[in-house]
Amino acid sequence: MKEYIEERAVSIANYIIDHNATVRQTAKKFGISKSTVHKDVTDRLTNVNPSLAAQARVVLDINKAERHIRGGMATKEKYEHQLAICSREKKE
Repeated sequence: MKEYIEERAVSIANYIIDHNATVRQTAKKFGISKSTVHKDVTDRLTNVNPSLAAQARVVLDINKAERHIRGGMATKEKYEHQLAICSREKKE
């Protein structure tokens, strides 16, 4: 594996651990795809630094377990926002 890929995998894992970041947030921060983030953390990093990979995996597993809740909250906020806009329009 090329050295820059190993360094990227370590940087990604450290970012995920330090910021409790999701795969999507990490991909946006590093300017790479979600697939690359996932591949770096789950496959490539286990060969480079298994303990760091395990720590990052714990954070990713927690995020995965909570994602349905975050999705529900986003939907709730969306409809509350739309309701507020409709209420203001009716008053005008």
